Amino acid sequence: MRLHVSRISLLKAALVAGSALALPQTASAQDTAAADQVSAPDGNAEQEIIVTGFRQSLEAALNVKRSSVSAVDAVVAEDMAKFPDQNLAESLQRIPGISIQRDGGEGRAITVRGLGAQFTRVRVNGLETIATSSDGASANRDRAFDFNVFASELFSSLVVHKTAEASLDEGSLGAVVDLNTGNPLAGKAGLSAVLNVQGSYNDLSDNVGPRVAGLLSWRNDAGTFGVNLSAAYSHTDTIESGNNTVRWAQAYFNSVNGTPCFYSNVGPTGGTPVAAGGGYRPSAACDAASLSFHARIPRYGVVEHDRRRLGLTGSIQFEPTDRTKLSIDGLYSSFKEDRAEQWLEVLARSNERRFNLVNPVYDDQGTMIAGTYDNAWVRTESYLRKSETEFYQFGATWDQDLSDTFRFTALGGFSQSNADIPVETTFAYDNRNANGFDFDYSDMKSPVLNYGLDVTNPANFQLAEIRDRPSYVKNQFKTAQLRTEWDLTDGFTVKAGAVWRRYDFRTQLFQRDTAACATNGRPDLILGQVTCSSSVYGLPVTSDISSLIDLGDAGQPGGTTSSWVVANIDKAADYTNLYARTAVEDLGNNRRVREETSGGYLQFDVKGDIFGLEFAGNAGVRYAHTKQTSTGYTAGVAATVGRSYDDWLPAINIAFYPRHDVIVRGAIAKVITRPSLGNLNPGGSVDGFNYRVTFGNPFLDPFRATNFDASVEWYFAPQALLSVAGFIKKIESFPVAGTYVATLPQLGLGRDVLGTSTPAYLNYDPNQEYVVSSQVNGEGATLKGVEVALQLPFTFLPGLLSHTGFQGNATFIDSSADYQITGPAVSACTRNPTTNACGLTGVSAIYNNTLLGVSEKAWNATLYYDDGKFSIRGSVSYRGPFSDATSATGNIFEGYGSYTSVDAAIRYKATEWLELSIDGNNLTDEYRYRTNDIFAQRNYENNHFGRTILFGARAKY
Repeated sequence: MRLHVSRISLLKAALVAGSALALPQTASAQDTAAADQVSAPDGNAEQEIIVTGFRQSLEAALNVKRSSVSAVDAVVAEDMAKFPDQNLAESLQRIPGISIQRDGGEGRAITVRGLGAQFTRVRVNGLETIATSSDGASANRDRAFDFNVFASELFSSLVVHKTAEASLDEGSLGAVVDLNTGNPLAGKAGLSAVLNVQGSYNDLSDNVGPRVAGLLSWRNDAGTFGVNLSAAYSHTDTIESGNNTVRWAQAYFNSVNGTPCFYSNVGPTGGTPVAAGGGYRPSAACDAASLSFHARIPRYGVVEHDRRRLGLTGSIQFEPTDRTKLSIDGLYSSFKEDRAEQWLEVLARSNERRFNLVNPVYDDQGTMIAGTYDNAWVRTESYLRKSETEFYQFGATWDQDLSDTFRFTALGGFSQSNADIPVETTFAYDNRNANGFDFDYSDMKSPVLNYGLDVTNPANFQLAEIRDRPSYVKNQFKTAQLRTEWDLTDGFTVKAGAVWRRYDFRTQLFQRDTAACATNGRPDLILGQVTCSSSVYGLPVTSDISSLIDLGDAGQPGGTTSSWVVANIDKAADYTNLYARTAVEDLGNNRRVREETSGGYLQFDVKGDIFGLEFAGNAGVRYAHTKQTSTGYTAGVAATVGRSYDDWLPAINIAFYPRHDVIVRGAIAKVITRPSLGNLNPGGSVDGFNYRVTFGNPFLDPFRATNFDASVEWYFAPQALLSVAGFIKKIESFPVAGTYVATLPQLGLGRDVLGTSTPAYLNYDPNQEYVVSSQVNGEGATLKGVEVALQLPFTFLPGLLSHTGFQGNATFIDSSADYQITGPAVSACTRNPTTNACGLTGVSAIYNNTLLGVSEKAWNATLYYDDGKFSIRGSVSYRGPFSDATSATGNIFEGYGSYTSVDAAIRYKATEWLELSIDGNNLTDEYRYRTNDIFAQRNYENNHFGRTILFGARAKY
């Protein structure tokens, strides 16, 4: 589309169009009026500007940012059902200050200005909600929002609120993200239709899957009634391959280079291992081995991700008069994934006592980087998880102007996300006395793992263990809101509102875990017709219940074993009658949380000038009363704990306009994020002999912080921006591991959680105090950072180059916090004061590090060409290394190395109604490297997901 208008006309038109497209449908009149708060550029020079395709989406997003008083960024679809990225999270990472967490090669969760996914609140069409999935290595049972649940084609815009307003929903230290579906009244009159058909090819799986999206929209000529329906379906089958250690640990070995490490050997030389016995026998060789860190489960494996997404949206809008507007919105999404893992490993974890270590090699970080294991425990694992997330939401909005100066918006809705895992099955084949397992981690990312037996021969293994762990997670929101606005005078508006919201969370876990030979020496499997002994610990393995796995390209060096036998899940399940076993509820991991929030806000919006300097701002306070009820289990007994707390959350935003093309912003706000759902569990275990309790903490305070923000934005040319933003988040406290003293009644527990033979039960005293090990409210931390962004169309260049442009940003964050961590043992023989026996005892200390999940550097950049008929763009996104957990087994923190993603997209508009496209994601096939211990930087995992190419056509009516 070619526009020939004045710069003032262009700005006004773009602001209106951008606001209608990008802001939530539930937004009231003040949102679309925000354009008036921006000083219009001066100058009357006529200028010819081409605004099409990808450039159109950038311009609309820029208009959303420019028209807001608070700090806002957006990603906007350039047209119906045509989001500029294949994944919502990957679109968000183009916004300054946002990084993403990938699972299975796809963006899943986001980090905003260094704060993880649990600190970001997400609203769909104005209603707060949570969508969780089990994509990746684990299920999400917390407040984090999984963006991979939804097809990106269902949405018209993403809007990220980086600073708080009193009128904005509370619950975020990081940001509030609005996901917005279609707006039928903003479309053209009559019937509109779009169909987008693509094929998705992954070069690692060598598989092509369909991706189809369509939209129907109709609006009457008067613009008073509109309806739209959209649908999207995709099926992808991708491969993840690489290696894993499941952390590193210190442990005693049976012998080192023939030197016995215990006074009683595990078993005769070359014989079958028997139960460990005897005390530790210190020596230089044994001490060096036990104090070094070795891989707990060194392994290579293949993970297949079979994903199916179906999404549906619908919207009805009715505007009988220019004062009344009614909207009804619905959204449904189904995300199904089958995750199949096949591993070949040595189960060193807790079995080192039986291993004879030969020719160990150590580095200067105390890491055992090479050696040979005899009497090793070799295992192959076949794992299958079938999961489904089903999300649905219904909402209704009534916008009403009661007069020229007074209006209200009433909003209500319901959403639910069910993340079910009906099947999570593992079959383990074992060989528990294998000799000659060689490992070499000289190249930490790509180790050599070579096994001392034919791991392709089923006869060399026994089917020893089975695990099946179904689980179910439900998140449910009910919301009712009323927002009012009163224009007292020109440039002064009073806003007030009330909200009621109820959030319910429940997770249930079950187990069908079993072993061929239980600890009592008797078969435990239903089929278990075996005589258990030191050499018979499982069922016979045959080719009838097995499959052969080829590792393929996992970055493995020469000499690595790359083919092995695993259980065929379906056949092995039939063979063992696994699914006929009754699933036992795992009460210790089951819990429920209900949070009922009520409150309101009062906010004053102003605009005007001070000594000739134009400004706009808002100031107000939000009140939130939270009533929380948590239920958990201790010794099979349910406990429910209730509490409530109140928060007053003032917020100020101000924007100055020293020139027509410059905006200076500032903001200060009190913010909260409610505690992690897992930490609120009032369940655990009770020691009635030593009067100790290991417990969750339903009395954790919310994360509370004061945020300070400032920015300067220079709109130096049409569609152009240079901005610098600084932010400081002073976090008052966050949960850390600790202890406190409480009685059982104070914990919501009674006498029935105690063992009947314990002194605490026999002499029960409800006032008896127990030492409780749990999460406690720790000290605070400070996070500060800078964002720099540049958006620049090269319209000043001649010829074809005038259709090119650049978009990029970089974020730099500094944060610091103290963590209490049990680190490595420093002596191979720490005496137990009671038994006088030697042991490896870790030393607890305080370690300073960045906040978990914070990358100190992140940037992304996009170069594009767009002439209205042909467009091409390439994007590079970088996220620096970060720690994401304090780790365990003596390691000091764990996290991820840096990650760089390269993507590209090509569009060709063959006709006015037909467009052809090719998209490429992860074109460099980047490996994701996870590390264990920030000092030693040991390998936790290193895997890759392949390149994904999407090709297709889009028709529009």
